[in-house]
Amino acid sequence: MKFKPHIISDKNSLSKKIKSFVRKNLNSYSLKKSNLIIVIGGDGFMLQTLKKFYRLNKSFYGVNSGSYGFLMNKFSKKKFKNYLIKAKLITISPLEVIVKTKLKQIKKNIAINEISVLRQSKQAAKLSIKNEKNYIIKKLISDGVLVSTPAGSTAYNMSVHGPILNLDSKKLAITPISSFRPRRWKGKILSDNCKIKIKNLDIFKRPISAVADNIEVRNAHTVIIKINRKIKFNLLYNKNNSLQKKIKIEQSKKEFFNKNNNNISVKN
Repeated sequence: MKFKPHIISDKNSLSKKIKSFVRKNLNSYSLKKSNLIIVIGGDGFMLQTLKKFYRLNKSFYGVNSGSYGFLMNKFSKKKFKNYLIKAKLITISPLEVIVKTKLKQIKKNIAINEISVLRQSKQAAKLSIKNEKNYIIKKLISDGVLVSTPAGSTAYNMSVHGPILNLDSKKLAITPISSFRPRRWKGKILSDNCKIKIKNLDIFKRPISAVADNIEVRNAHTVIIKINRKIKFNLLYNKNNSLQKKIKIEQSKKEFFNKNNNNISVKN
């Protein structure tokens, strides 16, 4: 396939410099006429761009100008064209979240990495979590809980000691944040076919918010989460630095530092 790229970048100086270089070395097209969007920035900018343009049914190639760039590709002036030509395609679907607020408003969003349910005040959240009609946990008192995709399992989920999921595991990770009761509940790994319902058990005294990647809904009463398979994100990665390879590198790091932990990752 011949690439017809549309180039967008974040506003920081490094992103602008990379954008200038790419424009000089590639023919660029309008958004309408393009079949590829080159996104220059960090993970946060990539998440914003994917959500903004996914309905256009185009592929996305990220160029990292941020700090980590898990969703991005390494930039090289010498190898940029070669990286792009040989890039490999992966397709992922996001989480969909439906939030019912204390005032009975309904808010709907999508998340590529995770849905975070977080305490909104000085008091810990008091939550129940179900898979369809079955309880995963009847009462969790904690700072909150995450529901993470495999692509997002190395982000916030990993920082709160959640499991790293292989990209093709077909799993979701539910990970508590600073669990107080029960103290030793480590969370749950579920099939990505499930529908997860999180309910605030004390809506007036212990308010919570629900965050879909970077979009927050405050004063949530119930939060329903599932994979939306109707939405597809087509991401291109450098041949030797795929998203799956990045996940495996993080798994090996975690295994190195947690040799005695048997619940590190999920594999097919």
